[in-house]
Amino acid sequence: MRLFNAWEMGQDQTKQQIEKGLHLYQSNQTEKALRVWMRVLEKSADPAGRFRVLGCLITAHAEMGRYKDMLKFAVVQIDTARELEDPDYLTESYLNLARSNEKLCEFQKTISYCKTCLNMQGTTVSLQLNGQDYEKALFFPCKAAELVNDYGKGWSLKYRAMSQYHMAVAYRKLGRLADAMDCCEESMKIALQHGDRPLQALCLLCFADIHRSRKDVQTAIPRYDSSMSIMTEIGNRLGLIQVLLGVTKCWMIQKELDKALESIEKAQELAEGLGNKLGLLKLHCLCERIYRTKGQQRELRDHVVKFHECVEEMELYCGMCGESIGEKNNQLQALPCSHFFHLKCLQTDGTRGCPNCRRLSVKPGYV
Repeated sequence: MRLFNAWEMGQDQTKQQIEKGLHLYQSNQTEKALRVWMRVLEKSADPAGRFRVLGCLITAHAEMGRYKDMLKFAVVQIDTARELEDPDYLTESYLNLARSNEKLCEFQKTISYCKTCLNMQGTTVSLQLNGQDYEKALFFPCKAAELVNDYGKGWSLKYRAMSQYHMAVAYRKLGRLADAMDCCEESMKIALQHGDRPLQALCLLCFADIHRSRKDVQTAIPRYDSSMSIMTEIGNRLGLIQVLLGVTKCWMIQKELDKALESIEKAQELAEGLGNKLGLLKLHCLCERIYRTKGQQRELRDHVVKFHECVEEMELYCGMCGESIGEKNNQLQALPCSHFFHLKCLQTDGTRGCPNCRRLSVKPGYV
């Protein structure tokens, strides 16, 4: 009986210490929170408590940009999940392992671990598509910001920071640059308070994009440089591609086409190394514009062909009208079968099934 009570006390203490760490973390005392959680990990004999504290450590290191440490804790969490012999714990741990590898741009491993999750019974998967429907892109971070406001101070400011950042990106693409700047400034303020290096890098990239949209290249370039420095520090190679795309567009604004091509060459090397097909598609599109301006027809044709090969390979076209998706702002709609179309094409077609696979359900999904 005494052994049972001692076990219960250990569980309670573990829970209390995890909550203490969460309070410290949300109060921007990150290093103190990490020390509390590490003590729990070292001393707790409760597998469920260890699993939970490992989840906290994984999330914290992800937000700080310490992706190798994130992966280390994800591997330990897998072992803990196996000890618990619970499929839900195992699914969550494989997803964290996938997230860790994604942050490190190890995409083949990411896909492998995601497939493992899909093969587990009862797994629910949420997919996000990166198209160009800016109105819809704005809707979701706005709803996220509403939720944070509704639930009040109990929710971490980091949720607010991320929603503000995504709103800034959408506002910029809609041409609402003042709103974009306001949202990005709020996000950056929180990122600086919390020492959130990944979000700082994204905000600097967004600031640079806003200034570039205003044709203020002199202000944009230093912000791209600062973003690139942090992206390099934390190992965000996908982010580096986005920075180089922005720098390329700045050189194009200034008619410095040779410098633009130098930036493209660096971005292309990164994109090919990662297998980032969307990045390559954008690079071929920029090259097409540059070589058209320079009047170099052979290079122009080469990049036009490669652009359309990317579109075909990624199936980035409407399943009804056949036009490519992603070149301009279009309203998009996904169906439950995961095929997606221009909204106007679905509305004018009048069919009750998916035009591609002929499934009868046409209840809309989200893009």
